[in-house]
Amino acid sequence: MNALFAAACGVLVAGGVVAVVVGWTTPPAARRPGRRLVGPGGLLSTRKLVLLAAWVVAGIVAAGFSGWPLLALAVPALGLVVPYLLGRPDHRELELLEALDRWVRSLAAILPTGRSISDALRVSVRQAPGMLAGPLQLAVARLNDRWTLPQALAAMADELDSPDSDAVLAALTLSANRGGTGAQATLTALAEAIQERLKALREIDAERAKPRIVVRQVTMVTLVVLVGAFLLGGGFFDPYGTPVGQLILTVLVAAYLGSLLFLRRLTLPRARQRILRSAP
Repeated sequence: MNALFAAACGVLVAGGVVAVVVGWTTPPAARRPGRRLVGPGGLLSTRKLVLLAAWVVAGIVAAGFSGWPLLALAVPALGLVVPYLLGRPDHRELELLEALDRWVRSLAAILPTGRSISDALRVSVRQAPGMLAGPLQLAVARLNDRWTLPQALAAMADELDSPDSDAVLAALTLSANRGGTGAQATLTALAEAIQERLKALREIDAERAKPRIVVRQVTMVTLVVLVGAFLLGGGFFDPYGTPVGQLILTVLVAAYLGSLLFLRRLTLPRARQRILRSAP
């Protein structure tokens, strides 16, 4: 009965830990209303659920083998949360900037042919980068529905939800208000600025990856040594089998996961304020 109770607690607490970490580290742009938690397109895919079940079973087996109820929680928590915390964060900002770079250059090539900004937007849909294809198609559909160009661009800016896209769309809006004068020169200057920012972001990403790699290696070595010591010299860990020892082990595991979470938060880019928003 105690073993079943410990296993049930391990399942519930492990799921709670995963939910807390996903909720804390998921960027606000990914937490939009209507997005499912489970299933295709959700935060927890079928593969992740299967992996969660496998780690829970491994935790139950480890708890039964060692007699430590805490392992029913610690094994799933470490198996699921540690790879996530030490993995490469989602770089939506970098990917969006790359897409904006390609799109801005295509617009700058289209405008000298005599087309207006609205017509250039319609032409650019055909070869739009993946991250911009959906919002750009919606913007063109709104233009076809008699929206003004500033209104369509402001709505597109809200969908992309990025200061970098705001700068590009604001420049297009200002050029449209001037009748398209200087749009090609403005886009060319924007493309050069985006290239400089891309270069800086890639260098920052490379520097941020270095401490993650070091911590990942230290973690692997530590786990191998601990497992080997437990299997070959289990008597050394007997104090952790007592209630007080389990409490101390809980604090140590929580402190380790907390330090990894703090490290991940340090490697995430800081949120920047947007400059373009549609009127409420």
